[in-house]
Amino acid sequence: MPYREKVAWLSLLTMLAVFIPYFTWSTLHPPGPEIPNLGQMALYAVTSLSWAALLGIGHLVLRWRSPGEAKLPMDERDIAIAHKARGYAYGVLIAGMILVGGMMPFTHGGWEIANAAFFMIVLAEAVFSIGIIRAYRRQHA
Repeated sequence: MPYREKVAWLSLLTMLAVFIPYFTWSTLHPPGPEIPNLGQMALYAVTSLSWAALLGIGHLVLRWRSPGEAKLPMDERDIAIAHKARGYAYGVLIAGMILVGGMMPFTHGGWEIANAAFFMIVLAEAVFSIGIIRAYRRQHA
């Protein structure tokens, strides 16, 4: 498995591991209307820091297990794969931000908008990782 595919799997799996519980909790126990809601902000901070820590540890493990491959620069194929995956992710992110920033303020407020924005960012990152994984699995850019 190519190193860049391993990194994409790492990113996808760590996102799923930390953000599924966050969004599940936030859906089952919606935050109150008070602003600022320090409990919800703390929950999001812990979730984000957990993701960053898991991702950092995962990168260190990947670099330790395949140091030669980790140091190689991206070749033309890697760049093309990342470019194509980034295009799909950008489309998801823009559609989500139009929904969150252009439509939701008329019907929702507070943490519903914030969590929807967080969700769309995570979804766009997941689409990016899936696009990379899919391209390497199909062996083309």
